[in-house]
Amino acid sequence: MRVLLIGLICCSQPLSAAVPEDEQQLTQAPEDGWTMPSAVVLIDAGHGGIDGGATAGSTLEKDINLAIAQKLYLLLNSQGIPAVLNRTGDYALSEDNRWHLSRSRHKRDLSQRRQLTEEIETTMLVSLHVNWTRDNSKHGPIVLHQSSGESALLAFCIQDTLNRQQQTAFYPREGKPFYLLRRVDQPAVIVEMGFISNSADRTMLTDPRQQLKIATAIASGIRQYKWITR
Repeated sequence: MRVLLIGLICCSQPLSAAVPEDEQQLTQAPEDGWTMPSAVVLIDAGHGGIDGGATAGSTLEKDINLAIAQKLYLLLNSQGIPAVLNRTGDYALSEDNRWHLSRSRHKRDLSQRRQLTEEIETTMLVSLHVNWTRDNSKHGPIVLHQSSGESALLAFCIQDTLNRQQQTAFYPREGKPFYLLRRVDQPAVIVEMGFISNSADRTMLTDPRQQLKIATAIASGIRQYKWITR
């Protein structure tokens, strides 16, 4: 399993106090042996490596997802909400999966993402993606949720803050066909942050300043959810 950025470092440590690369993955408990770290939010940066996700010319979804995920990670931790990232560079999580017997890289990738939700003690999963459609007039954020009330509430909170950030008025939707939403036990949402197929959205999604605004909106939605459910 690949290293999870500095998200696996205890949040009380300064960001400069990086754990050596070969020690970031696991922390050792005195009595219980090796254990994975815990956090509140597991941030899933969609796609990666050979899997570029949706594309528009030379613009790849995987790069947008990671850039915003890293910003969201820093924001949440700075606001006292411990978070971890499931990938910190351009690689596919399927490369870390040595236990799934399927020959399908896609299945190994998804099962590895789900497995991390069981091995890392977190209370919610926020999976970041961007949308694509042949109709390039479609734009704006869409948040997908599980059938559970907790997931739906989290989706509504994030959808609301993204709507205000992007001046849209969309409602979240139940994402029944999506593997992560069906197989993850904790509250989980898939955040489609905009349409890479829409020129205005694509400009927003690839601008670092706008990426920070998107990450800020998602962090605000997570804070709202935590305040309501405290």
